Amino acid sequence: MGALCAEVMVPKNKFTVGKKIYLFVGLTVFLAVFGAAMISYRINASQIDDYFKNLSLYSARNFSKFIDAEYLFKLKEVVISEEYQALRDQAEKDEDEAVIERYLKQKGLWTDYVKNRNFLIRYLRTMEDIKYLYLIVWGDVNATKDMYLMDDDENPLYVTGRYEDRAESFYGVDASMDVEPTISNSGWGWLCSSYVPVYDKAGNLVCQVGCDVEMDDIIRARRRFLMYVLASAVIFTILVLIGAILLLNRIVIKPMTEITKEMKRFSPSSNKSYEDSGVLNLNIKSNDEIEDIYNGIRSMQIRILDYLKDIVEIRAEKEKVESDIESARKEMGAISREAYRDSLTKVGNKSAYLKKAAELQTKIGDDAFKFGIVMVDVNFLKTINDTYGHSMGDDYLKGCCKIICQIYKHSPVFRIGGDEFVVLLIGEDFENRKEKLSQAENLFERSFNDSKLEPWLRYSAAIGMAESSASDRTVEEVFKRADKAMYDEKMNFKKNHGVDDIRG
Repeated sequence: MGALCAEVMVPKNKFTVGKKIYLFVGLTVFLAVFGAAMISYRINASQIDDYFKNLSLYSARNFSKFIDAEYLFKLKEVVISEEYQALRDQAEKDEDEAVIERYLKQKGLWTDYVKNRNFLIRYLRTMEDIKYLYLIVWGDVNATKDMYLMDDDENPLYVTGRYEDRAESFYGVDASMDVEPTISNSGWGWLCSSYVPVYDKAGNLVCQVGCDVEMDDIIRARRRFLMYVLASAVIFTILVLIGAILLLNRIVIKPMTEITKEMKRFSPSSNKSYEDSGVLNLNIKSNDEIEDIYNGIRSMQIRILDYLKDIVEIRAEKEKVESDIESARKEMGAISREAYRDSLTKVGNKSAYLKKAAELQTKIGDDAFKFGIVMVDVNFLKTINDTYGHSMGDDYLKGCCKIICQIYKHSPVFRIGGDEFVVLLIGEDFENRKEKLSQAENLFERSFNDSKLEPWLRYSAAIGMAESSASDRTVEEVFKRADKAMYDEKMNFKKNHGVDDIRG
């Protein structure tokens, strides 16, 4: 006996189980290590940010407790005046600090100005992490500019009273309370900035203490740390992945590859031994699912070979009997088919229809059983016979039958008279009966209207359809409704075309 199955052709570029496992393990390890590294980095960065935010905020709060709020209120009232602002603009233009000093002396504010400014400078120099310490008068919540009230000695005196644009990150901020520390990068570098309000004894908001802690070194160190974290994650991922691949290859991939390779050699035949047929014969002792798969495949291959051998032994005994039975069956089938087949169209004849109708009659009382009947009466058959001869008439009749069988390919078709056909609609044809009826009518209409064809090739027929209902007691009732529908259609056709229209 020949081989039962051929070797399976496997595409060379297929995405194997081994590749999928390697990819899954690699992604899992990388995501786990990278995720842990990034979480560690974010926790570290967040802790450092919190430290510098607290340093900036607490430094601003601490400094605000020691400054003279009453004096600063007087100073603010002077520097916001139009007279001072005009003088300050001119002093900045001329780069002349003496103008500001003379004006403050004139107003009796210079001595306390020097005292408060020197305190600010000493505090700034003492706190090494603070880069800028200054007093600023914030506008209201909607303001876009703020005014410097006092700064250190690295800035000229005419900075006092200068208005500058507020950073966009502080738009809409209410400075009557402590402003949330903000880390930002600007023209002064990376800074952590905090603002604390200063009130006088009367409860008036005088100004805000601005404290900027330098973070350039921290940001650079953070970036280096991030690079170290990423590099370490990559290296660790590679090492873990190498170990995982080696382990997976040993316990999963290699055994599966060997089993797959040996399976391709399996070519069962009744005249071959287990070894010659390529039955699996590997040393798989993994004590897991892979060993179960191996044993299952091997047992299946052995059963296939045993089954083939059993078939060969039985087949020889049955061949003669089966041959005799088949010959008799063919003879009886041929006789039976001819008895129920129309000799011209090769569809069922009237006897076949009556037999089938009798079968349907036994189911007529079952409410769940539905069927339909299509009556087809061929137009112009007598005209074709009389005009072009019976040979052309036979061709014309067979062409019409072919259209009917083409549409109702899932239902039995019968020729019950010279030019009459019946279709018993069942199954798919019954479910789609309306669409099928429309298709048949359209095909006959297109054929009839094609004047380029010979008259005996312009097929035409009248069609009527009826379906069973709960009130029906016999198949004949459905037949009569279909016949009535067909007759009405034929009368309508004759009215429109006349009996001799096909001869054009």
